[in-house]
Amino acid sequence: MAFTRATGKHRRPSRVHRTTARAAGVAALATTGVVGTLAAPALAAEPEVEQSGLTPVVTIGDSIADEIDAQALAQKQAAADAAAREAAREAARERAAEAAKEAREAKERAAREAERKRLNTFVAPITASYVSTAYQAGSSLWSSGSHTGIDFHASSGTTVHAVGVGTVVETGWGGAYGNQVVIKMHDGTYTQYGHLSSIGVSVGQSVEPGQQIGLSGATGNVTGPHLHFEARTSPDYGSDMDPVAYLRSHGVNV
Repeated sequence: MAFTRATGKHRRPSRVHRTTARAAGVAALATTGVVGTLAAPALAAEPEVEQSGLTPVVTIGDSIADEIDAQALAQKQAAADAAAREAAREAARERAAEAAKEAREAKERAAREAERKRLNTFVAPITASYVSTAYQAGSSLWSSGSHTGIDFHASSGTTVHAVGVGTVVETGWGGAYGNQVVIKMHDGTYTQYGHLSSIGVSVGQSVEPGQQIGLSGATGNVTGPHLHFEARTSPDYGSDMDPVAYLRSHGVNV
């Protein structure tokens, strides 16, 4: 008796057919972007028979995602903190530079003021003295017929001071003036100190207001010890100007 193989809708599908169908289903899920869990036991149990070419889809749990977010936030905060610290350091450097600049400018202003004060300081050539012979007083004692300077009362050996900042341009014997010192002042004028008993400076030396340059005496054409003082426009005789007005213009009470 011959048996015939069942055909039609009751035919059992082959293994290859079933595997191919399931693979096609997974491909459809991946194509549509649906991520899920396949629950079919048969599919999970069956071994792979061929490479499907499908890209695996990995799902991340909420706890891991939260941890990644927290790490990203921490990195962002750390970057912000570092930027804030650098900004603070830069601001501190700028403040320090500004403070240093202000201190430097203040020091420079103080130095300029001190120099200005030094240059503009004048004193009397003899301390606590007075003018005993006026400027341009007439007498046969002077070859020009009048006094080219003023005389300060002083006994021999009294300290004679430079009246201001200047440079010594002449020292030594000056004929009728006896021992003398001539100083070029910082403003280009000249002062002369005559009849000295001794000289304490040399040519080329810088002098300051009130600095001792010699001692008063009675050398040269004199009738007694005193200091002859002249203000001049040049170092030479004959360029004299009123010494009282000169000293007063520089704040000296004569």
